Amino acid sequence: MTKTVAVLGSTGSIGTQTLDVARFHGFRVAALTANASVDAIEAQAREFRPGVAAMRSEAAADLLRARVAGLGIRVLGGGDGVREAAAFAAEHSDVTCNAIVGRAGLPATLEVLGCGGTLALANKESIVCAGERVTALAKANNAAIIPVDSEHTAIFQCLRAADGNRVRKIILTASGGPFRGKPASETENLTAREALRHPTWNMGAKITVDSATLMNKGFEFIEAVRLFGLAPEQIEVVVHPQSVLHSAVEFADGSVIAQLSSRDMRTAIQYALTYPERLPCPAAPLGLTEIGNLTFEKPDSDAFPCLALAMKAAPLGDEVCGALNDANEDAVARFLRGEIRFGGIYEFVAREMEKIGLCL
Repeated sequence: MTKTVAVLGSTGSIGTQTLDVARFHGFRVAALTANASVDAIEAQAREFRPGVAAMRSEAAADLLRARVAGLGIRVLGGGDGVREAAAFAAEHSDVTCNAIVGRAGLPATLEVLGCGGTLALANKESIVCAGERVTALAKANNAAIIPVDSEHTAIFQCLRAADGNRVRKIILTASGGPFRGKPASETENLTAREALRHPTWNMGAKITVDSATLMNKGFEFIEAVRLFGLAPEQIEVVVHPQSVLHSAVEFADGSVIAQLSSRDMRTAIQYALTYPERLPCPAAPLGLTEIGNLTFEKPDSDAFPCLALAMKAAPLGDEVCGALNDANEDAVARFLRGEIRFGGIYEFVAREMEKIGLCL
């Protein structure tokens, strides 16, 4: 298969793994973007020779421009530069992966879909903050959204087996994070160093903290409502510590179809890049006998109230969900800087949401 891809947020965890897949298959890369990691994107640009590279930081763009002079790569800077790169990506690639972290990824999502491009979406905040707008824009421009989150690609794949039959519910799985099984009294004063020790996934700092609070699962709950057009009561969150069964769909007759794969995001990324085809993957295959047991349990809403707060926000629209995302981004940044304790993340978010009338 010969494909041209673009990677927005190419120096982060999902971005670098997307380039692993591109490298493995020999895909061309049309565009790269990053925030300020000049050394990393310079190495990527020299290897993949994209037509465009963009840096959100203007100073970083100036530095990158000097470093890649003579390579035929157009370097853009600032938020407008990233949006221009996204438009270039939609026009010059078969699929664009949006792996930008946080609300900052929303303008790129809107740009790609507005241009009618195919979007491999890893930036869940685009759906959390503006899911109604994003899905409407995709429909209006006949643009495809293929989810990259392991849970949502699992649901996407399971729904392909629906064959027109009625879906009863989605089973959205969660690892439970590093503090699964601990009461709030044992976690409220824990540090960022402890929260960043995820038991099964290797992810960026922000999403790892969100996994520890289960806010990430709350955001994925909101994302599932928007992406798949189901009512919140049709989505059940189940803790699955082994992170092997990535999610499942239950149909009207009680049959459940699940998607399983190894704990390697490159499987989900590759599916989005090559959809609907399945190709050999750089990720190791799943070995069920090596894993042994698969277990499932209900989430502890008392110990992890962020999940319940997000589930309550889900049916209330983009404005409320966007406010929830913004409050959480602020709280996580404060936590990573050591300004608040782990228990303070929920307290901060809850106070902000109470200002707009949402509270547990």
